[in-house]
Amino acid sequence: MSHAPSEPAADATCSRAGCRADARWRIDWRNPRIHSSDRTKTWVACDEHRDYLRDFLAARDFPVVVAALAGTEAPR
Repeated sequence: MSHAPSEPAADATCSRAGCRADARWRIDWRNPRIHSSDRTKTWVACDEHRDYLRDFLAARDFPVVVAALAGTEAPR
């Protein structure tokens, strides 16, 4: 059984608590203590909170991948 994440909508809102900004980044992660390698979760982030959310997960030694959210243009 695959638990691969579906692509979040391009009009998604940032996952940071209290933030209502449009998300432009997808952050795929998993907790290796409870999830198998084929199971990931996805948060989405605005430009301001991308690094905060990535660092929050990385500090817990979770595998993290950050990419531009499909349907949005990543800043240059």
